[in-house]
Amino acid sequence: MEKTDDIASRKRRLAALARTDRDALEGALRRITPVPRYDVVKPAETGLVMVRGRAGGTGAPFNLGEMTVTRCVVRGEDGALGVGYVAGRDRRKAELVAVFDALLQDPARAQALEDDVIAPAEQRRQVQRARTLARAAATRVDFFTVVRGE
Repeated sequence: MEKTDDIASRKRRLAALARTDRDALEGALRRITPVPRYDVVKPAETGLVMVRGRAGGTGAPFNLGEMTVTRCVVRGEDGALGVGYVAGRDRRKAELVAVFDALLQDPARAQALEDDVIAPAEQRRQVQRARTLARAAATRVDFFTVVRGE
């Protein structure tokens, strides 16, 4: 059974991989020597998931709508199962995420992959998020009310 820290770390890594573009994942896989071998346990398949929201972020949950998701499961050479879930219909990207998930479970490779793939992906995400927040802040309007005497 996995420890809570391992689960949190895997969740963080999978999120970073899922948000990374496919070309970056392909390039990172090509840089690994020897090229990792893996078997596809469940081929990539596309389906729908329900996205839920909360009014004001804290209110009662409601169904916002459906979203397309592609998933894949692979088994690495060492027997580790890797899973990949990505938004959209990119089957190859789901397979790549699953391959990296399996590789990251190998302690001998984990730190190198963390430095080469995960950390840069998280940095790109932070830069992108900061840019988005800056654009939103530039359009912010502060409303105020002037009370009239009656």
